Amino acid sequence: MDATRILRRPRVLIVGCGDVGLRCAQRLLARVSRPRVIALTTRAARAGELRAEGLTPIVGDLDAPRTLRRLAGLARTVLHLAPPPPDGADDPRTRALIAALGARRRRHAARPAVPALGRARRQQGHAAYGWLDGRIVPEGFSGAEPPRVRVVYASTTGVYGDCGGAFIDETRPVRPANARAKRRVAAERRLRQANVRGTTAATIVRIPGIYARERLPLARIGQGKPALVEQDDVYTNHIHADDLAAIMLRSAVRGRIGRVVHASDDTVLKMGAYFDCVADTFDLPRVPRVTRAQAEASLEPATLSFMRESRRLSNARLKRELRVTLRYPTVDDFLRSLGPKQNS
Repeated sequence: MDATRILRRPRVLIVGCGDVGLRCAQRLLARVSRPRVIALTTRAARAGELRAEGLTPIVGDLDAPRTLRRLAGLARTVLHLAPPPPDGADDPRTRALIAALGARRRRHAARPAVPALGRARRQQGHAAYGWLDGRIVPEGFSGAEPPRVRVVYASTTGVYGDCGGAFIDETRPVRPANARAKRRVAAERRLRQANVRGTTAATIVRIPGIYARERLPLARIGQGKPALVEQDDVYTNHIHADDLAAIMLRSAVRGRIGRVVHASDDTVLKMGAYFDCVADTFDLPRVPRVTRAQAEASLEPATLSFMRESRRLSNARLKRELRVTLRYPTVDDFLRSLGPKQNS
């Protein structure tokens, strides 16, 4: 009986199970339905850590497609949090994942037709997404065409490039300005193509800067790295890691196929003002300010890339369609929750 119950638990696969992936897993495992959460990891040595968190590890590498064969039919819902490779203009990792997820459908299409299932058998496996509504159902049954895999892809708002501080929504055309963002656009395009082919039912979540207690720019502030003067500064956008985990899971329930959603809070801050808020909270000296010309001459390219793009994101679709209520509507709300002056 116990073995049967385990096999019948709905399954969710997390690809790229870092900080946000673990937060998603914790939320899933806290549900009454308690789905089986499977984490893809490239390192067998990490299996013990994942098991301790209540996850089922599976070893595979998106850079080695042959290691992904076990993913076919493994789960109906996939949270795709893995980044693209560090170079190139495409995202072969997303291509490999889509191929692995679609393998079961390709095998099914190659098999001859079988007799229809009996009524009792059909009723047994009626719900495709049992973990979404609390029911516990099998992941699949012989003879029925495998359903499309529900994928939620964690993309980036960097795909828009520089918007000159404009207030934008999800209808804004993409215009990636760096190779990193171009790879994200390529991944989004591949998922849309997979939607058209019927392999996936993917939703795209575009994510700005993620923060949490452990993800604040304290080291940067402590090193005194400068920010831009007010007139040269850029608008930045933010989301707390816990809110992002909730958004990813809500997208699996309410996200429309092929739809893009901004996972952004209500904060309207320029980069320097954000650093000042964090510095004040932790009783640190504020960082110096420099002109854009001075920054271009003294800062490393990776830092400069974030200082060249300015935009303000609408999150109306997040609230209207996904009905998300943010735990931390703004960065200030989170910083106030930390209490009086903090020690760094």
